[in-house]
Amino acid sequence: MDKHIFFERNLLALSRGNPALCARLSGAETTLGRYRFVEGSGDGRYIPAWVDPGGSAHTLHSLVSPEREAERLAATLTHEQYVVLMGLGAGYTAEAILARNDTACLLVIEYDINGLAELLCHYDYIKIFNDPRFSILADPKPFEIERYILATFQPALYNGIRTLPLRARTIHDDSHFTPAAEAIKSALDKVSSDYSVQAMFGKRWFSNIIRNIFTAEKQSGVFAPVKHAAICAAGPSLDLQLELIARKRKTFFLISTDTALSTLLEAGLPPDAVISIDCQHISYYHFMNPLPPDIPLFLDLSSPPLLTTLAKKTFFFSGGHPLGIYITHFFRHFPVIDTSGANVTFAALSLAERLGASVVELYGADFSYPKGKLYTRPAYLYPYFHRKQNRLKPAENFAASFLYNAKSLRRVENGSSWYYETRALGMYREKFEQKVSSTNIVLYTAPGEGTPVKFSATGNCGGNPDLIFEVNKPVQLLAAGKPLCGAKEFLETYRKKVSELPLPEDNITVYQRKLSDMQHLIFTTLLPAAAAIKYRCAGFSTKELLSAVKNYCMSEISNVSAAHFH
Repeated sequence: MDKHIFFERNLLALSRGNPALCARLSGAETTLGRYRFVEGSGDGRYIPAWVDPGGSAHTLHSLVSPEREAERLAATLTHEQYVVLMGLGAGYTAEAILARNDTACLLVIEYDINGLAELLCHYDYIKIFNDPRFSILADPKPFEIERYILATFQPALYNGIRTLPLRARTIHDDSHFTPAAEAIKSALDKVSSDYSVQAMFGKRWFSNIIRNIFTAEKQSGVFAPVKHAAICAAGPSLDLQLELIARKRKTFFLISTDTALSTLLEAGLPPDAVISIDCQHISYYHFMNPLPPDIPLFLDLSSPPLLTTLAKKTFFFSGGHPLGIYITHFFRHFPVIDTSGANVTFAALSLAERLGASVVELYGADFSYPKGKLYTRPAYLYPYFHRKQNRLKPAENFAASFLYNAKSLRRVENGSSWYYETRALGMYREKFEQKVSSTNIVLYTAPGEGTPVKFSATGNCGGNPDLIFEVNKPVQLLAAGKPLCGAKEFLETYRKKVSELPLPEDNITVYQRKLSDMQHLIFTTLLPAAAAIKYRCAGFSTKELLSAVKNYCMSEISNVSAAHFH
């Protein structure tokens, strides 16, 4: 077939799913000799050979039986349903992977748009491009690969992910494919961490959210913007910083994390607001010192309903849970606070940003265990350890077990002092630093004993929070919108939509493509609970898993409705 016809037919097939790439390919050069085409073993076919910078050509497939070679490579897949193929070649390997019924997604990563255009001039990719499970990234930067995998790989739905390289392609273009492989690994580390949290708390999030609906319906309150805020976390350094906070108390709006609340109240420094994001009932212990009635408590919609009974002023916000996002669109608009940092100090910074703060002072944010100390002394852990202690196991024993049983614990020298850090605490700090660097907030970190917080903010105040600069940005009042319907009506409507969600009869990717926009929204709200159920019932098929999730969610809604009206 004529090369031009091959090219046009391939572009037509690709345009249905990736018009942006088609536009790039239309302007690509196809005469630069990125590939040579080597004749196979007497069957008339030609195999692509990548030409390296030195002019040497490296065939990407077997010259004898490229189909059989591709089948052998695809056969190395076991349970993995999401496959990343490094290099497209003539499409033999992609076809073999897509021929497997259990393949849910195939992502091809390829570099050199001109070389890709050459391939499209010589081979027929129509079958591959028309497969809804196929996608391709051409010349992606590492962050684009990471972002794509984070957006498309759902471990609750796909039984594993696997990277397969066309070795002759990747080895001889390692300047591109090595960073790509590192980006894939980085994405999988994040997915794994997020999935572990979903598997642990997915059902509890759902249960808490629907139980908070009735309280959230009655919520009221408007918060004026603030310019200068301070955040108190519960690191041991807070004990050393209380005097400084007391001297400056009248100069800022003080936001306390739930973990630091007891320390501030015992020091006679009641905050202006408290924020809590943990879905576990253990959060109750942070409020053993009663919260003064005039202090608002900011709660994620997934917080334990019990906490709403501990404060006179509760103010809900929507974090990252898809059901919370759905609620803000179809029940009542709640302020969105970024909780993606997975810790309450990060959420407190997001709240300060949402309130319009240009300058934020940070206290007690150690992101480590300085000199082996866990938290500020009045934090709930210490009273908890003292209640559990006996003659054989004193409180110090429980504190030591808490510390030394932590995974990935490592000691770090810090000048004349030192601290312990874990992988989780390091991740929290890095996400916090990224958050600061992505805002116009001037951050001042009070001197402490923990891990230094590093950032590249737009307006670094050099450690002096009094060097305030004005940021010209529109700031809105922080308030919830009017309910679009009653809580009971919303839950009944949502339950009906969950019950009407069809079960997958075929490939999960094909199934999702068939869902309407509303069905896909409902489907997304169930995914965290699906992760939790899959973790406990690993042998479920996708159909069985979704059926179990639907039954669980509908049952929970019915129980909540029944309890509220009887």
